[in-house]
Amino acid sequence: MAEPEFVTLQVEDGVGTIRLDRPKMNAIDEQLHMEVRAAATEAGRRDDVRAVVVYGGERVFAAGADIKAMSQLDGAGMTAWGRELQDSFRAVARIPKPVIAAVTGYALGGGYELALCADFRVLGAGAKIGQPEILLGVIPGAGGTQRLARLVGPARAKDLVFTGRHVGAEEALEMGLADAVVPDAEVYGTALVMARKLAAGPPLALAAAKRAIDEGLDLPIDEGLALESRLFAELFDTEDQDTGMRSFLENGPGKATFTGR
Repeated sequence: MAEPEFVTLQVEDGVGTIRLDRPKMNAIDEQLHMEVRAAATEAGRRDDVRAVVVYGGERVFAAGADIKAMSQLDGAGMTAWGRELQDSFRAVARIPKPVIAAVTGYALGGGYELALCADFRVLGAGAKIGQPEILLGVIPGAGGTQRLARLVGPARAKDLVFTGRHVGAEEALEMGLADAVVPDAEVYGTALVMARKLAAGPPLALAAAKRAIDEGLDLPIDEGLALESRLFAELFDTEDQDTGMRSFLENGPGKATFTGR
């Protein structure tokens, strides 16, 4: 891929920030989502990235898909486009590290679907989120019907998808669509503090925990328990497990320094 134009990965103190910057509203077109995919893939493989923040800037997270570009497609064209978009967002969801979406302004349609790929969502007090696709005669196509229902249940998901209404930050927090609401100017800083705290944890155990939870949601309980048991046991062959337990026995909890080995 050519040098990214709209999406960058900035790394500092163990935190990688995937920064969207496509004027004016971070509308999601093919180039942007492919650059998101590349940044997510890089963040996932880099040892110096232990947690990730997805951020659209001070003004807006992402106001949705590029409707002008989408309006020119027929069903066959949208099948191919939608598959690629889902693959890009799936790359974010599958980053084997904690991921926090730092949401300012609008996160609508594909913008909120991108935020749904994160493990946690920090919203500014003035943020508005929603799935307004129904107002265009279509439905969410990048995970909105699936990740949303898994996050808040089918009834609340149907409320948002059927009506296309915008939800303010406080209501989003109450519904479980957000994990924290802070003043707009503090969104990125708050997400960074959360990410740095998580980045200090054991990378292999965090990756295993994320995999157990995310994959387990789609499995019958017995299969999910088997997955958990296998991942749990595998961690006993790691240096981090030895470090963590030895530190606990010698110094008490929360004092270990983990290497990711």
